[in-house]
Amino acid sequence: MSALAWIAVVSLACWLWLLLGQGFFWRTDQRLPDRSAPVDWPYVAVVVPARDEAQVLPRSLPTLLAQDYPGEAEIFLVDDGSSDGTGELARALAAREECALPLTVVEPGEPEPGWTGKLWALRQGIALARAREPEYLLLTDADIAHEPDSLRELVAAARSNGLDLVSQMARLRVASGWERLVVPAFVYFFAQLYPFRWINTPRARTAAAAGGCVLLRTEAAERARIPESVRQAVIDDVSVARAVSRSGGRIWLGLAERVDSVRPYPRLADLWRMVARSAYAQLRHSPALLLGTVAGLALIYLAPPVALFAGMARDDSVAGWAGGLAWLVMAGTYVPMLRYYRQPLLLAPLLPFTALLYLLMTVDSAVQHYRGRGAAWKGRTYARPEATPDR
Repeated sequence: MSALAWIAVVSLACWLWLLLGQGFFWRTDQRLPDRSAPVDWPYVAVVVPARDEAQVLPRSLPTLLAQDYPGEAEIFLVDDGSSDGTGELARALAAREECALPLTVVEPGEPEPGWTGKLWALRQGIALARAREPEYLLLTDADIAHEPDSLRELVAAARSNGLDLVSQMARLRVASGWERLVVPAFVYFFAQLYPFRWINTPRARTAAAAGGCVLLRTEAAERARIPESVRQAVIDDVSVARAVSRSGGRIWLGLAERVDSVRPYPRLADLWRMVARSAYAQLRHSPALLLGTVAGLALIYLAPPVALFAGMARDDSVAGWAGGLAWLVMAGTYVPMLRYYRQPLLLAPLLPFTALLYLLMTVDSAVQHYRGRGAAWKGRTYARPEATPDR
């Protein structure tokens, strides 16, 4: 066989293994488990870190203020050094909305050395909330909109299943052409890296969460020393889940049905920044892992269409058939995610092009890191964790 045929065959073998051996990552049926109503509804503190969120807050904060929760709950919004009046807007929204939950807005100032901004904000909010002795903490981003029964459903799922951490991956906005091309693939790639079924298995070795919506038992947070133990993390949601799991907590992650992100990413540049800001951090700033990731993406996602068309052009039937079949399996595994996002299935064959974009975003993330501009978000740039002074 030709070298191209061998590459196509190996790519096909990888896809057959991914189809059957990677926790059925491509399925989208991991939704909130049993949600029997508890005998008593515990007190919950909702902590919202917010930095320059005036654009999205009018569409997200009212959904928290209007939560239909049978027990006692309170919202703590932490204004993390905003320059757009986020804190004032939050107070104004609470004043004019019919609020089921009370709101407290705090402004803790700039992070201390060794802390990323979001985790510093969470630290202040959690510290304030703990004075009320909540049984659960709902950590939710400022761009996340919740249906009225969201908090009720999360607490019922945690109580009914003995879970210390329940996280839902909010349905991201998909409106522009670039969002349709890139956003469903973002969740697809995340699930491939962290198969939800593996995470949700008792005593699982795989741990991850979606930072936009995390219900965390306060006792588990204290046992895992959240957020102090992960204060340097750029990818904070995965770090929190790992800390909880390592300390003996049970975690669960699934796709949301009634929790949505309202943050727009209308241009490719917006999506590029969203991915590139943390892609190299996900690879632990390792050149070897970067090279392996680039090679893996090329073999798994780019080789099949190249082998198909090149095989047809060169009359290499093995390369053509293997490449075409690998591309077909790839597209088939993407279909459930497109259905979840209510997108045309004709986008499925375009996954290799989307993977190429992610490959370039990952390389750009590494380039920006070595230029001193890596892991940058909303005016802040974070150093590698080992380069950050400890406290």
